[in-house]
Amino acid sequence: MSFFRNRTVVGVICIVLSLLICFGITPLFNKGISQKTEIVRVTKEIKSGDEITKDMVQVVEVGGFNLPENVIRTKETVIGKYATSDLGIGDYILSTKLSEIPAAENAYLYNLDGSKQAMSITIKTFANGLSGKLQSGDIVSVIAPDYKKQGATVIPAELKYVEVISVTASSGYDANTNEQGTEDERELPSTVTLLVTPEQGNILAELEADSKSHLSLVYRGSPENTKKFIDMQEEIIEALYYPEPEEQMEDVSEEDKVEEAIDNSNTSSEGVEEETGSEVE
Repeated sequence: MSFFRNRTVVGVICIVLSLLICFGITPLFNKGISQKTEIVRVTKEIKSGDEITKDMVQVVEVGGFNLPENVIRTKETVIGKYATSDLGIGDYILSTKLSEIPAAENAYLYNLDGSKQAMSITIKTFANGLSGKLQSGDIVSVIAPDYKKQGATVIPAELKYVEVISVTASSGYDANTNEQGTEDERELPSTVTLLVTPEQGNILAELEADSKSHLSLVYRGSPENTKKFIDMQEEIIEALYYPEPEEQMEDVSEEDKVEEAIDNSNTSSEGVEEETGSEVE
């Protein structure tokens, strides 16, 4: 009898447990699965380092079950941030995939204020770019062989002191960052990006079209000394393209004097002609 009694107790317990599961736990589980929540989902391909804009993401309603705790739920949280990894269409965004600042390899592009621009030139040969030894912050001179088809190799006055802001490999990644790994793993540079004014950019574009430019290192060191070279270059450009008002006034006054002299000479000649005519009469 005790055997059957034990079996009965076990059966009753099993029935009670099944009822609890069917009418208690299962409904709660289903409710959790069916509960909706809003998250931010990617609508356009986002590459690592890209700044996220409002047209790249949208807010959608999904089931809240098994979502990571750090999933982003509002667009305002992601707009203006930078992606730290590639994101595909349909991906939801985690807080660990966002950064307040741009990636190290293109941070310099976000520091442009409009007065200057970033411009890349191609390194045609290994020697043209200082054998891959150029770094961000270097001051270089751009040497132009057969400048303007005149047969002379010169350093244009506009390109005497130019700052290097990036050295890029053919893969598109910077070749002068500390994230390259060992020497054997480093990629050789393919282009050099310089910080230039519009006037300098025009000359660089001409040299790039002619496939003739060579870089020589002028200075590498403290930012204070680097700025001195940049200031000297700006003074040269101002003297070439934006002369002082006094010089302009002197030029204008000389032109006025010439015009006045011409007018006086014309007046004098007319007077002489009148006198000559009256004498003849």
